[in-house]
Amino acid sequence: MKIRNLSEQNSVLHQFMSELRAVDVQTDRMRFRKNIERIGTLLAFEISKSLEYVPNTVLTPLGEKHSFRLAKPVVIASILRAGIPLHAGLLDVFDQAESGFISAYRAYSEDHGSFEIKVEYQAIPDLTNKILILADPMLATGRSLLACCEKLLEEMKPAELHIAAVIAAPEGIDYLQKHLPENTTLWIGEIDEALNAQNYIVPGLGDAGDLAFGPKL
Repeated sequence: MKIRNLSEQNSVLHQFMSELRAVDVQTDRMRFRKNIERIGTLLAFEISKSLEYVPNTVLTPLGEKHSFRLAKPVVIASILRAGIPLHAGLLDVFDQAESGFISAYRAYSEDHGSFEIKVEYQAIPDLTNKILILADPMLATGRSLLACCEKLLEEMKPAELHIAAVIAAPEGIDYLQKHLPENTTLWIGEIDEALNAQNYIVPGLGDAGDLAFGPKL
């Protein structure tokens, strides 16, 4: 698996990430969602540089222009619910992409000492020979993301698999490297220090879904 960490180069991404993490800024839900969306736009632009393009002739009011277009259609699939703002940012760049959604959550044991990943819903277009971008803002253990990948790929085979994440933990990256195909590319806003005892990213930013949409029962 190839890893592309956008924070390794200076850009306005640093400003967006700082605001996402700051406890005195992230209480503004609209701004929190907007910053994730803007990071999605930056991730999509970087992904676009890696894709294949084919010649395309465009008719203008004054003549013809030889240009290029994407060689394969794009599908953006997001993990509910935290992935929705990130999905919007990716869609700002890949505006003709098809969209898909899949749910995954941690089902904890009674003592909260362990959990399993539940994947219970999906609404996905045909992925065959298309470019699949799977969006999940927080890559913690990697287990929910892998479960979604396995569910999506069990009957369909995309031409390329790209994963877009805002923040990732080293443990989650290592886990995906062991289980995903080598031709997968992981695009990350920033890589954090580690997971804590509850498998949350440290320093992280909290629960992205709750911060974007409000606490859940």
